[in-house]
Amino acid sequence: MPPSFGIFVLAELPGEAGIIVRDIQQRYDPKLARLTPPHITLVGSSGVGSIPTDTPVEQIRAALAPIAASTAPLSLPFGPPHRFMQTEIVSLPLDQNGPLRMLHERIARCGLPFRPARFMFSPHCTLSFYPTLTPESERELLALRVEAPCVVERLQVYLTRDPQPSKKLFELELKAGE
Repeated sequence: MPPSFGIFVLAELPGEAGIIVRDIQQRYDPKLARLTPPHITLVGSSGVGSIPTDTPVEQIRAALAPIAASTAPLSLPFGPPHRFMQTEIVSLPLDQNGPLRMLHERIARCGLPFRPARFMFSPHCTLSFYPTLTPESERELLALRVEAPCVVERLQVYLTRDPQPSKKLFELELKAGE
């Protein structure tokens, strides 16, 4: 499991995809739906680990602001849901190459400190994290398709210290090409 503390960089899902994912989460994992908005994690769970909590917020903002300002919003297709190996976690994968990988790599090379990651970069949106799946709920989740694109138009930076709720520190709009 990813660390339960640190500073994470997310891209919350706006629009139709966000509404669809929130509905799925509310049906299959109400706890997840209550704790976090539908999102993909760019820093903290794969590729690079979380940013240490003692990193000054202004240092994080200064490192990420030029990346956001020079990155155009992304619209990406979700793949079919899959289970994360040897877990009950079901997520919607995104292509780990292309524009999302480029954004992730730019953040990973921006000079901020990161904890080690346990997994290679595998962008996804989690549908079910906490419950133990029944054969029926697993079958239903894996049969779902989200046709609406994953739109990445902002970066959100969150402080996470379980069991306390996550706290949004700031967000940056992706602006290139506007």
